[in-house]
Amino acid sequence: MKVLWAKTPCTANEVIDALEVRTDWKPKTVRTLLNRLAQKQAISYSQENRVYAYFPLVSEDECVKSETQSFLKRIYGGAFKPLLVNFLKEEQLSAEDIKELKNILDDKTK
Repeated sequence: MKVLWAKTPCTANEVIDALEVRTDWKPKTVRTLLNRLAQKQAISYSQENRVYAYFPLVSEDECVKSETQSFLKRIYGGAFKPLLVNFLKEEQLSAEDIKELKNILDDKTK
């Protein structure tokens, strides 16, 4: 999806080339993934002769939001507070990170 969000539309070969540097996936695996994403209506394609040009049907923001909600439901029973508490206990935060988090929380209370 990140390849398609970065450059749209892309042929299957362009997606394969972009993923080649990041993964060890075979071209057939990438084509299978593209077909499954199309079946799930996450992407679509246009066909010109025998060349398929793929493009996303969902934005990156929509996908991130959906995956975040899915993760919260699966791991934390839908509760955000335990996730945040665990994150804050485990992560090293800079003063700038803490300030930004405080500002976000302050905005939520308004």
